Amino acid sequence: MSLSAHKLSWSAGGASILHGVSLGVRPGELLGIIGPNGSGKTSLMSLLAGIRRPQSGEVLLSGQPLHGLARREVARRIALVEQQAETAERITARQAVELGRTPHLGAFSPWSGKDDIIVDQALEEVAMTGLAGRLWHTLSGGERQRLHIARALAQQPEILLLDEPTNHLDIGHQIGLLHLVHRQNLTVVAALHDLNHAAMFCDRVALMQAGRIEAIGPPAEVLTAARIQSVFGVTAEVVRDGTGGCFIRYRHPDLPAPRPGWIAAAS
Repeated sequence: MSLSAHKLSWSAGGASILHGVSLGVRPGELLGIIGPNGSGKTSLMSLLAGIRRPQSGEVLLSGQPLHGLARREVARRIALVEQQAETAERITARQAVELGRTPHLGAFSPWSGKDDIIVDQALEEVAMTGLAGRLWHTLSGGERQRLHIARALAQQPEILLLDEPTNHLDIGHQIGLLHLVHRQNLTVVAALHDLNHAAMFCDRVALMQAGRIEAIGPPAEVLTAARIQSVFGVTAEVVRDGTGGCFIRYRHPDLPAPRPGWIAAAS
C-alpha cells in the first residue's frame, strides 16, 4: 500500500509550518523523517495520518485522497503512534492494547477469540505480556510507549506512522523497538531524532528544515557531514561501514573541524 504527499502546506497560530512538502512512501519500506526541532516533522506526520487536513496540497492513500475516506476505513489501514499519546482512563495495560482492535469491531463483528490472539501477539512482540494486568497509571513512560506500539500492531494496519517512537526508552529498548518495527511486514514512516538510528534502520530518510524537504534518499547519501553541519549546526564525521551504510560520529565543540570534504572510512 502506498502513501504520498503532494505539495502540502500547513500553518498554525499565524505561523507557516510546512511549505509545499512532497514525498512518496514506497510499499514495504521504512522511511525516516529527520530534522531539528521545529522543522515540521510532527505536523507532517499528523497530515499523513489524516488527523489534520492540509491548507493546500493533498495526501493520497493508494491513489485515493485521504480526506475522502471514512475515519474507520483509514484506521484499518493506517496506525499512528503519537509523540505525546496518553490516556487518563483507569485501564490495564492489556485494555490499552485492546483499543487497537476498535476499527475492526462492530455490530456484526463483535469481540472474538481472534481478537484475543492478536492482542496477545502484540503484547508479546513488545515484551509486555508479564505486565498485561498492571494499571496504566502505575507504568513507567517507557512501558507506556511500548504499549502504544503494541496497540498500533494490534490494529493490524498496512501503514504504521511513528512520531519519535523511542521517547522514554533506554538504549536497549530503543534499538529493540526499531528492530521490531523494521522486521514487520508493514510500510513504516517514523519521525526520528537520532541520526544513527535513522542510518541503522531506515531504507530512506527525508531530511526536513524549516518546513521543507531538504533532501531524501538512502541514509548514506543524505547524511553527509556538510548537511549535518548546515541543518543541525553540529560538526560530525560520517563513517562508512563498507556495505553502503554509515554512522555518525559527533565531534566535541572544542575540537577543530575535520578538513573540508574529509569523510571517515571504517577500518
